[in-house]
Amino acid sequence: MGEHPASTLNPDEPIIGKHSPLVNGHPHFLSRSPEFGVVGAPCLHFYASPGTVQRAARAFERDLDGANLLDSQVGERLNLQIHQIEALQSFTVGSYQVTAFPANHDPTVDSLLYAVEGGGRSIFYGTDTATLSEETWQAFHRHEMRFDVVVLDHTYGPDEPGSDHLSARQFIEHIARMREEGLFTDRSCAFATHIAHEGNPVHPELADFAARHGYEVAYDGLTV
Repeated sequence: MGEHPASTLNPDEPIIGKHSPLVNGHPHFLSRSPEFGVVGAPCLHFYASPGTVQRAARAFERDLDGANLLDSQVGERLNLQIHQIEALQSFTVGSYQVTAFPANHDPTVDSLLYAVEGGGRSIFYGTDTATLSEETWQAFHRHEMRFDVVVLDHTYGPDEPGSDHLSARQFIEHIARMREEGLFTDRSCAFATHIAHEGNPVHPELADFAARHGYEVAYDGLTV
């Protein structure tokens, strides 16, 4: 899983956005122009907070000669539909139910985390965040969440303090709280992702540390 956990939610290619969809200063939407093979491709549905959409629109306008990402004609040309999502809003994508929760990240774009439910299973995708707020914890319970899989930020290693992102120790504390508060099932599993070089050992050593503390370390190509 990358930054877009819902990339296979339905045939129309949804993307669930956490914050501004930029890579090296250029919008991902650049690849949605007819010149790059959009004609005949499925429509791209982009779900994101209003703050994220506005930042993406400003970047789009800056880099692409003033084109307005929110203009319906531009959306038609890019074969793109934008859906603005508020924190704690639930919405349907294909056969899946998705609920947005507040992230503790860039407040200027109202960053979001997502729970996805379908087929009697659920996953919480909580990457790129610092310590979850009490608002988010309480919202889990209001929405009666029980997660089969949790993918959670693990930016900093076991001996590093958490700050703008979670550390290994904070990850462990979050998973323990989820278990204690009944947010896990008997068969739930937790995966660490968004792993930086700061304090994290090489994968085999980190995987061994994780196993001792009841979780696993995600890696490219992982299938759950």
